[in-house]
Amino acid sequence: MQAVLSYLAKNQARFLEDLCAYVRFPSVSAQPQHSGDLHACAEWLVRHCKSIGLEARLCPTGGHPVVIAKTPPAPAAAGKRPHFLVYGHYDVQPPEPFDLWTSPPFEPRVEGRSLFGRGTTDNKGQNLAHLIAVEAYLKTNTPLPCDITFVIEGEEEVGSKSLGEFLLANKAELACDAVVISDTGMPSKKHPALTYALRGIAAFEVILHGPARDLHSGMFGGTVDNPAMALCQLLGQLRDKKGRVAIPGFYDDVKPLATYERKQFARLPYKESEYKKLMGVRELFGEQGYTAIEQRSARPTLEINGLTSGYQGEGSKTIVPSWARAKITTRLVPGQNPAKIIKLVCQHLKKICPPSVRIEVKSGHGAEPYLVSPTSPHAQAALRALKSAFGCEPVIIREGGSIPIVNSFKKVLKADALMLGLALPDDNAHSPNEKFDLDCFEKGQLMSAQLWQELVK
Repeated sequence: MQAVLSYLAKNQARFLEDLCAYVRFPSVSAQPQHSGDLHACAEWLVRHCKSIGLEARLCPTGGHPVVIAKTPPAPAAAGKRPHFLVYGHYDVQPPEPFDLWTSPPFEPRVEGRSLFGRGTTDNKGQNLAHLIAVEAYLKTNTPLPCDITFVIEGEEEVGSKSLGEFLLANKAELACDAVVISDTGMPSKKHPALTYALRGIAAFEVILHGPARDLHSGMFGGTVDNPAMALCQLLGQLRDKKGRVAIPGFYDDVKPLATYERKQFARLPYKESEYKKLMGVRELFGEQGYTAIEQRSARPTLEINGLTSGYQGEGSKTIVPSWARAKITTRLVPGQNPAKIIKLVCQHLKKICPPSVRIEVKSGHGAEPYLVSPTSPHAQAALRALKSAFGCEPVIIREGGSIPIVNSFKKVLKADALMLGLALPDDNAHSPNEKFDLDCFEKGQLMSAQLWQELVK
């Protein structure tokens, strides 16, 4: 291992150049005009993987290509060895609004120990750290104790549709013992983290239909129900004063937090005053009986994402609107099923809707929650690798967001995911001035190098 560690230490300047080259591709999957840039980025990845000693190929899909890169096969005498996948994505979020960037989003800029640019942390810097760790093994002729396959896609930011189909078509080749993912975060550089759970999501839209057209509020107001008012009253019944979702059966399948988990959460850095300042609120509000960390990562929620009705232009327009609409998402925790939750929500909304308006509920996208035991042998191996690389006792965390492809790995490949994020809370993923901390980049390489040794113990 000493040769691997020395190689990493000596080549940091070149690794940074490689990351800058990677970031310069405007690989924005949400915008069709960047289709060529995505393909060019994928081709660059294949060339890079080959240059460090991996067997790499570009795999066409119905959308943007998937890059597959493998460590060279072990000698036949070695027999069957553990096999791990490393997942990442080369596509990035749209950079708009451009005027809020301090420097152009696809012209990487180093300031102190930060590299600024779209995709630096989400996810190019994080997946490149793993490639660099394997490069160190291959270039120093240090034997790897396992086989490793990199799967790097170009549609994560738009739902990973092609990758889901790709997994089904190639599940024999991609069969593995576990999937390593660095596309999450850590609370601080002193708190490297294993993310062992993700919330799921269920989205839907509620539309209340009233009169056949907008009506003069002076001539007709008071004789027909106002859909906007009715919708507000209906939505107001979906949450009680204690912050709980007031839909019968909503919590039936929620698995309670273990004492061990709550003790781990208590170790995480948190100051209410700083959190309120970050959110820009005077007071916090959430489900009673849980801390803010638990509320935003380990408890289910129901949020109104948007409300629309009536006249929205300058001045006034005295009408009774003919319709009102709300977009809603629920974040779900392990045990809850998106389809069941949407059914419960629809039943309840129709039950409490007044007869003076007609309700329509449209189901949207959904993703199941994800949970892997933080005490499993693979999880414990990951925690040891984190501690070795960062020199701090790692923490276990739940993420409040959703990564749908993680469930695809579990269902198709029967493999759990080890989510070892390298992003810091202020890295501005999905926002202007996205950055990646270069200490996390360097220590992420060390973590990855140690991980392969720990996983096969």
